[in-house]
Amino acid sequence: MTSSASMTTLPAGAGAAEFAAEVTATAASLRTFLHGLPGVDKVGADQRAATLATRSIKTTAKQWALDLAIRMVDLTTLEGADTPGKVRALCAKAMRPDPADRSCPPAAAVCVYPALVPTAVETVRGSSVRVASVATAFPSGQVPLPVKLEDVRAAVAAGADEVDMVIDRGAFLSGRYDEVFRQIVAVKEACGAAHLKVILETGELGSYDNVRRASWLAMLAGGDFIKTSTGKVSPAATLPVTLIMLEAVRDFRELTGRQIGVKPAGGIRSAKDAIRYLVLVNETAGDDWLDPAWFRFGASSLLNDLLMQRSKLATGRYAGPDYFTLD
Repeated sequence: MTSSASMTTLPAGAGAAEFAAEVTATAASLRTFLHGLPGVDKVGADQRAATLATRSIKTTAKQWALDLAIRMVDLTTLEGADTPGKVRALCAKAMRPDPADRSCPPAAAVCVYPALVPTAVETVRGSSVRVASVATAFPSGQVPLPVKLEDVRAAVAAGADEVDMVIDRGAFLSGRYDEVFRQIVAVKEACGAAHLKVILETGELGSYDNVRRASWLAMLAGGDFIKTSTGKVSPAATLPVTLIMLEAVRDFRELTGRQIGVKPAGGIRSAKDAIRYLVLVNETAGDDWLDPAWFRFGASSLLNDLLMQRSKLATGRYAGPDYFTLD
């Protein structure tokens, strides 16, 4: 795969902020940079992802991989019928995924709508589980910027540790990169100390080249994570798309010194899938990203299969889905 960092260099001592300021000085310079990124070899990306998906891990490493994947899960409920009771149950599962096994690690976070952030914050208090909230008119992103910023400020004021925003795909696909950039910058400022995950909605971007451009745009604008999908659009996360995003964060750190996280979301349902993604992370970005601080799964249905596989390792038999709570 082509390295996107190879197309430019930084002055000695310069870092991410200086690089972003240089690249985004004008709308024209931002467009020139994004369209100057090396094109993605689609056949090569697909083949590389497929090859890595066939890799296996040793049985002795499987327990470690399953526990790491559990620690990377963002348990999510984003439905119109969400209630405080449902959110409390989700938080309880995030804190104690397997109540019968105290050695089972907690999930990374729970993700809810802004109105339910106070319930989540109260429930997880004292634990390591973080509270994330979708904002900016999730999942469409099609409202004026002031409304998006109020959405973010409300979530942060309620105690959200992380904010998941959606980019305006209409603006991006129309080539209005500067508009998307300015919106991400404004949302990042509204987040304050909360981490910002920028959802690209890769299923609507149309090409791998656009996935690479959107990834760099989000990183240049100050996003702390780049995320594939809302989970409301198909296709959601795929191995080739995640490969391209991992290449982008790898090259961005090499160029600027700033590390950005990656979150594939939607469609990851089995422990086997999760391990494929962990192999992809290790082989593409490196083991620095094998940590919940830098890689997450947005896949609530994944957790029960991870727990089933974990139980099988311990007991030699499958416990079955009825032994674990529904999400």
